[in-house]
Amino acid sequence: MELADLTPLEAIYPSVRTTSKKALLQELSRRLSSTFGVEQRELFNALSERERLGTTGVGGGVAIPHCRMASVQRMCGGFARLEAPIDFEAVDSEPVDLVYVLIAPEHAGADHLKALARVSRVLRDRANCAKLRGAADVEAISAVLASQERPKAA
Repeated sequence: MELADLTPLEAIYPSVRTTSKKALLQELSRRLSSTFGVEQRELFNALSERERLGTTGVGGGVAIPHCRMASVQRMCGGFARLEAPIDFEAVDSEPVDLVYVLIAPEHAGADHLKALARVSRVLRDRANCAKLRGAADVEAISAVLASQERPKAA
């Protein structure tokens, strides 16, 4: 499961302005609902319910909100870089400025966990995060995400 396959260009947002976790989840639900053909309110509710179980702010300025939805037929994701970091109740109490939303079919099971692990590996690497923070536009962000898919030469 490649991040580049999960994250189409139209689901990459290089400059999102928001003031709170709730407002961010609402904005990303609005944007991703049209991209992936899911109901905006249903997506927001699913992401919010997952946040009630525990924060998806994993530290280092990164959050990985995720959910499963019956109306989704395939795994999909979106990436947002925030104009200014916000409080996301992250595990390290640091504000968040890089957000990857993962949406999985209700029956995804192990595939959902594998995709979460892949996203987590990419976004827990400080060098990757620095590249994402410095990327000029959607294409550059996509290239950073895609570059993490290729094995490093020996």
